[in-house]
Amino acid sequence: MSNINIYNSLHRLLFLQELVNGRNYCPNLKSWTEKGREQFEKAFAAIIIFLQLTSPLPLTGQESWFIPPAEAVLYSPETKIPRTGELALRRAIPANTNMKAIQDISYLLRIPQRKPYGTMEGNVKKALKIAVDEKESILSSVPAEFREKGSALYASLTDGEDGLKKLLQSIKDKDADKVSVGLASTLDTIAQLELLQVAYKERGGRAVVEFAIGKGDGSTFSPEAAGQPRDTAIIQVVIDGYSAPLTAGNFAKLVVDGAYDGTKLNCTDQAILSDGRAGKDKGYSVPLEIMPSGQFEPLYKTTLSVQDGELPVLPLSVYGAVVMAHNEVSEEYSSPNQFFFYLYDKRNAGLGGLSFDEGQFSVFGYTTMGRETLSQIKTGDVIRSAKLIEGQDRLVLPKES
Repeated sequence: MSNINIYNSLHRLLFLQELVNGRNYCPNLKSWTEKGREQFEKAFAAIIIFLQLTSPLPLTGQESWFIPPAEAVLYSPETKIPRTGELALRRAIPANTNMKAIQDISYLLRIPQRKPYGTMEGNVKKALKIAVDEKESILSSVPAEFREKGSALYASLTDGEDGLKKLLQSIKDKDADKVSVGLASTLDTIAQLELLQVAYKERGGRAVVEFAIGKGDGSTFSPEAAGQPRDTAIIQVVIDGYSAPLTAGNFAKLVVDGAYDGTKLNCTDQAILSDGRAGKDKGYSVPLEIMPSGQFEPLYKTTLSVQDGELPVLPLSVYGAVVMAHNEVSEEYSSPNQFFFYLYDKRNAGLGGLSFDEGQFSVFGYTTMGRETLSQIKTGDVIRSAKLIEGQDRLVLPKES
């Protein structure tokens, strides 16, 4: 029964009560109403309570303060947070604005099965138009020594076998499999072209660190496909000197100096932390370093206000994010040496799928190989070795004073 019907029924009941109480049309009704009045009043009170609980209304005679105004505001930011390390790194490349626009349009298509083909077709046409109209701007952003390679990548992006024109045709054909493959290839080409555009940046670049993790209790890691149980698991992370130059450089220096070799790991539900005592005399005091989205320089010694729409270029809310812990003395600084792998879990996240700690730590990279191993790491396991296997020349490493 709807609230309106309930109210109409109440009005009829009140009319009957008034009729019975006001006039004794029949002496026999008086004794009936005396006996039934108490039951009626109880039923009437119960209905009023029910209505107040399900559809609260001001009660006559009550002051306005009796029903306080609603003051809570729920905020769900338009996060567009990437959910893998590869996507996060791709979006964090500080490249030509036209390339970023193409990338952002393509990013909207990252889950083709959830998009209508008409919308996808419109988005790809926009990206293709930018690529064609801004060809000169895009290629002029590539350093002269990489111009030939940049031209080849540009041709692949627009007219290649896995380029935007082929992607557009797959969308018109409504071939979901080809759309998925074509989109992945297009985004890879965009990322390669963007990396060429920022190859000359003085701030830094990217490097790859490889960890060999061993079990502390003598057990083994789960076997890889059709393989044997492993004594040692390999994890690779890409560290980003574009968006976190000081933090990434300090971490790379620690790796080169062997600070993490033999370091024990401690685990919580949401993180795998390195032992803070490891490399204690080798790290540098680096301020909290966070690059906000839409900015070109990191902020230092300050956190971001996610509730106000501030989001980092390198988000924490990604499974396998590589993050520096806070300094023991001041949260305006990162720890000189202690880092952790963040085990993002949407079930423990807030509105918009954001971690409750988003914008509070210096994120400087992501796990790109061996993510499935992170869940198998337990307290007491050991980093047997950590090596900088690629990109040492692309990072700004701290110098000995």
